[in-house]
Amino acid sequence: MIRILLAALLLTAGANVAQAQSLIVGAGYADFSNNRGKDQALFALDYHHSPFHEAMRFSAGWGGTLSIDTSGDTHIGAGLYGVYRLGQGWFLEGSVMPGAYFESESRNDLGGNFQIRSLFGVGYAFDNGNKLSLSVSHKSNASTEDFNPGVNEAMIRYHFSF
Repeated sequence: MIRILLAALLLTAGANVAQAQSLIVGAGYADFSNNRGKDQALFALDYHHSPFHEAMRFSAGWGGTLSIDTSGDTHIGAGLYGVYRLGQGWFLEGSVMPGAYFESESRNDLGGNFQIRSLFGVGYAFDNGNKLSLSVSHKSNASTEDFNPGVNEAMIRYHFSF
């Protein structure tokens, strides 16, 4: 728990929280592609800063991510996110967050510490600005290493807007 809190502080350090678009809490399941891997529950915390680009229904910005599974495997990264508003509260979201991965069990090795999390989700925005989404994501080293099994994740995410 202390590890999660410290990482959350690092993700938001130097950021003006008053300008932040959202803090996103997620829970779900991690399915390791390597048959030796231990599939398990996953928890995530993302931060999306105010968009630097907005045009019509699309917005893009910088963000950060932290995820930890029940074995203690941890990924922390930063990168770009995008949101496309479909109308009537519905939206699509996507992000690419390269970062560092640390497995706590050797069977959950993803081929190296450098891993890229890509995410796609669909969600609904409530009248108060908060949102709920379902997402699928994939972590991989993008074949920068000889061993690249990857891990797929499905999550339900709640977006607290600021």
